[in-house]
Amino acid sequence: MAEVTIKAADGGSFSGYAAMPAGGTGAGILVIQEIFGVNKVMRDLVDGFAAQGYVALCPDLFWRQQPGIQLTDKTEAEWARAFELYKGFDEAKGVADLKASLAHLRGLPACTGKVGTVGFCLGGKLAYLMATRSDADCNIGYYGVAIEKALDEAAKITKPLMLHIAEKDEYCPPGAQQQIKAALGRNPRVTIHSYPGMNHAFARVGGQHYDKAAADTANRRSAEFFKAHLGG
Repeated sequence: MAEVTIKAADGGSFSGYAAMPAGGTGAGILVIQEIFGVNKVMRDLVDGFAAQGYVALCPDLFWRQQPGIQLTDKTEAEWARAFELYKGFDEAKGVADLKASLAHLRGLPACTGKVGTVGFCLGGKLAYLMATRSDADCNIGYYGVAIEKALDEAAKITKPLMLHIAEKDEYCPPGAQQQIKAALGRNPRVTIHSYPGMNHAFARVGGQHYDKAAADTANRRSAEFFKAHLGG
């Protein structure tokens, strides 16, 4: 568990939180943040993947606006700041930073080479974009926001992708969910799981909409997916 420095493709550098498996080596998992930054929720996820035997890394994607953001979902002021950062986020540069992070992760001595991504909320869409724009070995998106606006890239998916969709997600309404399923449902590389009655962020531990049963099911599916496509 340590802070690492990642070089951006267009100059400068940014930080990331990394954790190593007890066995010393493993496949890599790039954890893609929500709109709250690399906070305790994200760091706990990184530590959890390391405990499963992976080399895990969560890069700071808001560094171009304000490095080191660590917000919670507990106050209105933090929500307001999170949405400001989301609105100010440059998606194309964010994907470029993720690709730089992917290369950094692959280059770590502990990483055996194969690397997958998993993202939540904002990160859920970015995981989809990593499936269309990067050479990650597999990708998982939890309740991604605005995936339906990038479905013109769907044909570029060449590696396995899993999406967890919350059927009551206010940020991904039924119409958007239908578009996603229509565009991706017949792609044999794509697996889509829907969670009836679940709202956005149902897997965020401690969050307002956290549902342990649904989260456990989604996380089990993700663990099996990573094991199948990354090994271990």
